[in-house]
Amino acid sequence: MSADRVAAQYNEEFRIPGSDLPTVAQHVKDFPTLAPWHGEYLARPLFVAEREMREFADDLQHLIDTVFSLPDRMFGGDLDAFRSVLGISDGRWEAIRRFGDVPPPQFGRADMYHDGTSHKLLEFNLGSEAGGWGLASEISRATMEIDAFADFARRNRLGYVHPIRAVVEALRHFAARVAPGREPVVALLEWRGGLKDYGELWLNFQSALRSAGLDILVAEVSDVHERGGALYLGDTKIDVVYRSFVPDQIAEEPDGWDLVAPLLRAHRAGETLTWTPLSSNMFANKACMALLSDPAWRRDLGEDECRLIDRVLPWTRLINTDALKTDLVDECVARREQLILKVNGRGGGVGAVVGWETDDATWRRALEDSAAEGCVVQQRVIPRPELVVDPVSGETEEWHAAYGMFYTPHGCAGAFAKVVPTGSGGIISIAAHAKARSAAVFHQSQLPVWGEVPAVGELPADAPK
Repeated sequence: MSADRVAAQYNEEFRIPGSDLPTVAQHVKDFPTLAPWHGEYLARPLFVAEREMREFADDLQHLIDTVFSLPDRMFGGDLDAFRSVLGISDGRWEAIRRFGDVPPPQFGRADMYHDGTSHKLLEFNLGSEAGGWGLASEISRATMEIDAFADFARRNRLGYVHPIRAVVEALRHFAARVAPGREPVVALLEWRGGLKDYGELWLNFQSALRSAGLDILVAEVSDVHERGGALYLGDTKIDVVYRSFVPDQIAEEPDGWDLVAPLLRAHRAGETLTWTPLSSNMFANKACMALLSDPAWRRDLGEDECRLIDRVLPWTRLINTDALKTDLVDECVARREQLILKVNGRGGGVGAVVGWETDDATWRRALEDSAAEGCVVQQRVIPRPELVVDPVSGETEEWHAAYGMFYTPHGCAGAFAKVVPTGSGGIISIAAHAKARSAAVFHQSQLPVWGEVPAVGELPADAPK
């Protein structure tokens, strides 16, 4: 049975009088480890073909390896030339350079749409600042506690990979350099004032990590101090900093370098390690996707690499001051209804302009104004509709989903989705939509590839294909 058929069957069983499936979303909302997060949840999980997700994960891993090779293959190892094309300012570059190990570990969340045929990559979100790990883990875990859903999962070979357990594995492996043979002390550090905006998300992350057996402290960069080459929170020595701030914050605040000086000293002394380095931010720059997609840049890439890129990455082009001297802007104006503009160094949809929701003059002005900072234009991907039964009205509604696939140095680490009602805007964002929801993502297996009962509950990240 295909994933679409599984969804249709779920909706049929959802409508049966007395079914407990309509209680799933409320149970998720009340789940203890999700209590810090006050967002809303879709009435049902989303279903994807396990093999399709695994194949995309393999492509993603190879794609990121190719991104890590770009400075050498396109710029002769000249990182300054590389960052110039990416549009990274001097201040941000100084932060990356001081905290940057190249290449960084593969750790983050890739965002993609499913166009009805396959998943298409929208951006990498490389680095520890990418959120959602705790939500993804605990929504799926809570859903499996409903007996009616657990029974449905058994009958339809559904399962999931627990992202938080993949984080625990990655952090313990990384921390072994400074905490051999013992549990590491890990502290998540937000920027000064960051917990006001992102505290709910990180407290959910903390709660999920603790439920998986790893304690983590949550603080801001202004709360820690350095002593003897190590970083401390109060009297507690920190082995690993889980970084959730970005280079812009260091560069743009007048006392930014003073705030991170203790961390920088500990980082250089090697007594406290930073997960992940700020070089992650360089490779997560959206211009990297344009370098992969544009034949004018990727001349030195192999045929197999180019086929992989074109399979998963929509048409993407770099718009900078040099591009204003070419015909590219005119081409983008002609193709406005097929394109979206994204600013290279910003996340969360900040600065994005949706071509099919604007007019030619506004679109051209956005392209020209964003060129100085650096941006990309990317081919529109229309998500397939996800049909969901409203538990109150009983009506079937269409939603669009942005899937987030988590990955660590050990491979694919599960997924979740952000969803909005179809027709409510071109950017799928929890922050920008009052009706946005989070949703669990369950993998559906055609064959018993994981043993006798292959798809009940959590699946190991390293399960054989």
